[in-house]
Amino acid sequence: MSVSHASIHPVEDPTTTDGGNNNAPRVRMKDIQGMPGTKGGLALRLSQFIFAATALSVMASTSDFPSVTAFTYLVVAASLQCLWSLCLAIVDIYALLVMRSLQNYRIVVAFSVGDGIASTLTFAAACASAGITVLINNDLDSCANNHCLQFETATAMAFISWFSALPSFLLNFWSLASR
Repeated sequence: MSVSHASIHPVEDPTTTDGGNNNAPRVRMKDIQGMPGTKGGLALRLSQFIFAATALSVMASTSDFPSVTAFTYLVVAASLQCLWSLCLAIVDIYALLVMRSLQNYRIVVAFSVGDGIASTLTFAAACASAGITVLINNDLDSCANNHCLQFETATAMAFISWFSALPSFLLNFWSLASR
């Protein structure tokens, strides 16, 4: 019979240096600010939502955005970014309220894929809109006939939304790759 004995595999009692106070909250190494379920992650999600909503509302307030495909694409991408960021901000708020960690493998995969898709679409739409804005402003010199200031503002807000979405994606992807 194969039984291990304490003399062969000794087990030590963990020592307590804080006077026996074992009720102190433990911080896990994987809970880095900016990841889902943290205050930093909630701040990133809210900033993504605010900048994408600003880009969406500024672009949609112009009357001639549907005439350019890149601007329509920006409205669609900003709408998707708004919905994604708002849903994940709600999940982050819930996780913070019930003190849950969102480090489940399936949740991290879903967040990584969703962040990757939403941030790629937002970046592509911002780049396309920037190209059309430069064309209208510099090459055609027809800013008097168009809403150049609104186009530039919406494009800048989309880029800022992408800049705030990028850390979320990278942290989720890093967490997924380090498993």
